[in-house]
Amino acid sequence: MVNWKNLDQLDAFKELESLDKVCLPCAMAGENGAERVKKYCIPMAQGLFFNYGAKAVDDDILASLAKLADEAEVLDKFAELYNGAVVNTGEKRLVLHQLCRGQLGRDVMADGVNKREFYVKQQERIAAFAKKVHEGEIVNADGEKFTTVVQIGIGGSDLGPRAIYIALENWARKNDTLKMEAKFISNVDPDDAAAVLNSIDVAHSLFVLVSKSGTTLETLTNEAFVKNALAEAGLDASKHMVAVTSETSPLAKNEGYLDAFFMDDYIGGRYSSSSAVGGCVLSLAFGPEVFAQFLDGAAACDKLCLEKDPLKNAALLDALIGVYERNVLGMSNTAVLPYSQALSRFPAHLQQLDMESNGKSVNRFGEPVDYPTGPIIFGEPGTNGQHSFYQLLHQGKTIVPLQFIGFKNSQIGTDVVIEGSTSQQKLSANVAAQIVAFATGKDDANLNKKFDGGRPSSIIIGEQLTPASLGALLAHFENKVMFQGFLWNVNSFDQEGVQLGKVLAKKVLAHDTDGALAIYSDLLGI
Repeated sequence: MVNWKNLDQLDAFKELESLDKVCLPCAMAGENGAERVKKYCIPMAQGLFFNYGAKAVDDDILASLAKLADEAEVLDKFAELYNGAVVNTGEKRLVLHQLCRGQLGRDVMADGVNKREFYVKQQERIAAFAKKVHEGEIVNADGEKFTTVVQIGIGGSDLGPRAIYIALENWARKNDTLKMEAKFISNVDPDDAAAVLNSIDVAHSLFVLVSKSGTTLETLTNEAFVKNALAEAGLDASKHMVAVTSETSPLAKNEGYLDAFFMDDYIGGRYSSSSAVGGCVLSLAFGPEVFAQFLDGAAACDKLCLEKDPLKNAALLDALIGVYERNVLGMSNTAVLPYSQALSRFPAHLQQLDMESNGKSVNRFGEPVDYPTGPIIFGEPGTNGQHSFYQLLHQGKTIVPLQFIGFKNSQIGTDVVIEGSTSQQKLSANVAAQIVAFATGKDDANLNKKFDGGRPSSIIIGEQLTPASLGALLAHFENKVMFQGFLWNVNSFDQEGVQLGKVLAKKVLAHDTDGALAIYSDLLGI
């Protein structure tokens, strides 16, 4: 039986607060800095490395963080999760997204079925369907192949799958595995759906409607928008649409769809990319073999998270250092900075993953906590961000911890040499320079040109962004968020904070308003 305690009730946390803080510019200067960068580095799955040499920690702080992980029983809580305990206390549900990509513990039975077998069956059904589409067994009304797949969903049904598709599109083109171009419709703003529909040939497009309940307002509104476009083109919508939903939703076993693939209540939207939510669109876009590689990468990362020593468990150590920065150093933000254009939408996905999971003010028992929890997440790919918000990061009064991501090689495999270096080398030179500049700063008599330094960062480095390394990268952050939720003693798997706005929006649409809500409705012409 594990013990669930608030962070500030743990002796190790009190010890952590009492330790001397690290002078990061001092620690990173000269040969000391070189030794730190070599020493503070952990291998991850799929050839990735987590380097935290530029974080404001030392051996004493790391030892105290290890005690914190042990006292908080985070590995025991992880075992509870993957063995099928009701870890989502708010909704009284199991948390099973990791079962979609492998099995870490015993068989998990729920709803009268073996859940691992259930998820594998859905993956097999999707793979068979995708192959029929690619081979021309499932075609449009004119007997022609579908060339485009369009996902209709919002939140976790959009952000993760969209980020993954964008991340692998160029890789797939290079490796001749791009089977269908993918598009995404998410926003209820009609301009979103119109822009996508205007960019595709609807007669050769297959639409994937994603809604667990089958009642999501934005998604069903966009479905109606799409069906109207199909009807105007003289097309039968039921021959152009599949559903990803729960077995009990009105979308299941519905003649309005070519087929339906199933998920369940044990996989939250922001954790659903490795389920049918991501599996359907990504298998259609790249082929099921590529999606399987992605799952293998995620599973390999999950297995490494079983390691009890935080200095050998990158996701756990990343989580612990993040808690130290948030709750001891008082840093309220984290910037995710991938030096890879392919990961341009990855920070947006991590915003939802992290902020929807751990943006809580009560613990898992519904009691208020007296410490801050999840940080504000933002980011853009480098080097674009350098010409945008890095000014504040370098010289602003707010110190923001930084999470860099970089790769030694590009996805395209070809490059040009300009002024003695390739584009990829220029990209990598920039990330190396930024890490040191943020950490060490620069003295100058002109205060406008002075950099205080002391801006902590970590970097995840890989050889190349591939399906497997992307799966490992995604799982790293999913597990980091999970471990931090355990440390803060919050429920990382519900999202009550998104509900109030939905309720009020329904009142507006029903013209059941008064007070400020009525005035805003009038101002917006509703």
